[in-house]
Amino acid sequence: MGMTMAEKILARASGREFVQPGEFVTAQVDLLMGHDLSFFAANAMMISSGRDKVWDPDKIAVVIDHFVPAPNSTYAELHKNVREAVHRHGIKIFYDAGRGICHQVLPENGHALPGQLIVGGDSHTTTYGALGAASTGVGVSELAYAMAKGSLWFMVPETIKFILTGALPKGVSAKDIILYIAGRFTSEVAQYKSIEFCGEAAEALNMDQRMTLSNMGVEIGAKFAFLAADDKTIAYLKERTTEPIETFGPDPDAEYSAVHELELSSLEPQVACPHNVDNVKSISEIGAVAVDQAVLGSCTNGRVDDFERAVAILRSRKVARGVRLLAIPASMEVSRQLDKSGLMGVLLEAGTIVAPSGCGPCMGGHMGVLANGETAISSTNRNFKGRMGNPEAFIYLGSPETVAASAVEGRIADPRKYLA
Repeated sequence: MGMTMAEKILARASGREFVQPGEFVTAQVDLLMGHDLSFFAANAMMISSGRDKVWDPDKIAVVIDHFVPAPNSTYAELHKNVREAVHRHGIKIFYDAGRGICHQVLPENGHALPGQLIVGGDSHTTTYGALGAASTGVGVSELAYAMAKGSLWFMVPETIKFILTGALPKGVSAKDIILYIAGRFTSEVAQYKSIEFCGEAAEALNMDQRMTLSNMGVEIGAKFAFLAADDKTIAYLKERTTEPIETFGPDPDAEYSAVHELELSSLEPQVACPHNVDNVKSISEIGAVAVDQAVLGSCTNGRVDDFERAVAILRSRKVARGVRLLAIPASMEVSRQLDKSGLMGVLLEAGTIVAPSGCGPCMGGHMGVLANGETAISSTNRNFKGRMGNPEAFIYLGSPETVAASAVEGRIADPRKYLA
């Protein structure tokens, strides 16, 4: 009997030839990631427990991304403490404030590789599954333990296979796929399960859009959210690392707890309505919803491909009066590419506020927080009450195309009319 991608990686990492769902294993971690909040807290916990050294400074990555630039002295001190800890531990993989969001800079710089086991102090660590890695978010105590020991226990998860078929219509992209899945199957469908996205529609996605799928796998409960590492994966990584890269996927006879085949050729743009990610409607069902703010960015949709699709709508158009369009490139490298290609100029000409690379308003911590009663359409990943910093605000989630069209019209709008 063959193994799924999660089973193969957990077997290798725990020194086993074979594992099956429901087993508990202690697995060696290939890479650990912490950001300004999680690394700071985990490092303090590790030291308070009597451990003053990390297990391997070459296998730890630290990124300052959640509060960039530091909005007050409290976070300035936190950032200072993180920098000092990174230096004290001899951690070499460090991206300081402004370099970008953790889930962009790690793949972008070749740190996440097929077949690896990666744990991160952030729930959207599932992003690296787009590269064939078993990557998952953990809490502060688990992160502190893994920092000290280099291993962590796991229950081997069952795996759900989503077979995506058909060609996506114009104006429909990966964000619409994952929102459609959340709406159809609920946010609970993959609780402590692994997901594998496959099929012709999944294979057709570029790496930026694959990362969108894996990133939001956690929004339907997934422990891991994979796409097989194929020729596209290898081509992407060969420009970013000197490490040997091979294709990686499930065994042909792997067993799954469920298999769902989704035909996407007639899929409409999807919108998640307040206040749950699985409260999803097709764009034709939304009706008239005025927006005060539109957000392009985050670890979900802040990559070059995302901005290219948004700019296709914003070019030669202006943001509607009374609407704030906020663009946050996922990394400094993304900003460079937008500037080099001329896309940055189009954003600015349309009336966009371009912010430094970071998490921004996504988790309600910094820049773009909403006022009472305001409504946002956002390409971010969560719309829980209070997510953007105000429980009296309303957050809708959509693709970059939908966000751009909505910014132009001042209400949630169908992007397809601009792309005919």
